[in-house]
Amino acid sequence: MTDGRRRMRNIALAALMTAAPAVSPAQAPSAIEPLVAGAFTPYVSVSPVVLSAPGRGLDLEVRVSAPVTGRHLPIIIFSHGNGWSLDGYGPLVHFWASHGFIVVQPTHLDSRALRLDPDDPRRPLIWRYRVNDMKRILDNLDRLEASVPGLKGRADRTRIAAVGHSYGGHTTALLLGARVIGRDRRIGEDLSDPRIKVGVLITPSGKGGGDLSPFAAEHYPFLDVSFGEMTGRALVVVGDKDQSRLSVRGPDWSTDAYHLSPGADCLATLFGGEHLLGGISGFEVKETTDENPDRVAAVQRISWAYLRTALYPGDPAWAAMSAALKAAAKPQGRIDCK
Repeated sequence: MTDGRRRMRNIALAALMTAAPAVSPAQAPSAIEPLVAGAFTPYVSVSPVVLSAPGRGLDLEVRVSAPVTGRHLPIIIFSHGNGWSLDGYGPLVHFWASHGFIVVQPTHLDSRALRLDPDDPRRPLIWRYRVNDMKRILDNLDRLEASVPGLKGRADRTRIAAVGHSYGGHTTALLLGARVIGRDRRIGEDLSDPRIKVGVLITPSGKGGGDLSPFAAEHYPFLDVSFGEMTGRALVVVGDKDQSRLSVRGPDWSTDAYHLSPGADCLATLFGGEHLLGGISGFEVKETTDENPDRVAAVQRISWAYLRTALYPGDPAWAAMSAALKAAAKPQGRIDCK
């Protein structure tokens, strides 16, 4: 295990083991103090929780992570990147859950864990199944609350955020109003969900058409998206070294959701960041090409602060985070807002 991976693993253990008093987000210290001090609250994680999913071919399995105490807890539904599952993204999930959020992670049909046949007839529409998975979670919050001992009645269903990485960023964009453009160039149906109040798109795909690589245009035509209808509020998080094989453009391709949508109001750019932004998908993930615990920590804190202020208007967490990032002697990135 490298020093970087060991460091991120220790962060997770601290989240699970630290006996700091848990408080509800409405009462928790605002701004950046608990993040800088490294104060974690205990949480529990339960998986798999199985939800019936008629028409999907497989039941939907999810993981639910939640603080052990506190009331009126906001909710994050998280959509993983291509091939991942409910067992991924520990660095993000541990941080959010130990800082006051209920986090729900589905395993989408593209997960390597499900070993779907390459010729499975569901494959061309997995992008749509993904959206349905996220909505199914929202339809089953009673079941999910009951699955975690002591959680029932402690969720704030008026404060729900959708977060996604990579393919999950595409899924989240659709939930916020973006629309897939068909091969006939017609804009597809609105798949947004009003229960979702805000989103975070982490290294998402950009617009399609001539910006897609020949490989992407052939195999992933659903990446041709219109962001003009994405009215849901969102933060877009990108790396300035994220060169995708899905586009003929450079790393700026991932910023399209910010520049082209009316809803995305802020863009966080991580300096030196590639597609996994230092290793957000796991504590010991070999596919990370830019291993950097400090970059992972920046994604944790930036996403948390944005959601905190978006869901609790007037909370200074986002302003404090933005100021701290700008004032750092060696900043991990920059934040731009419209």
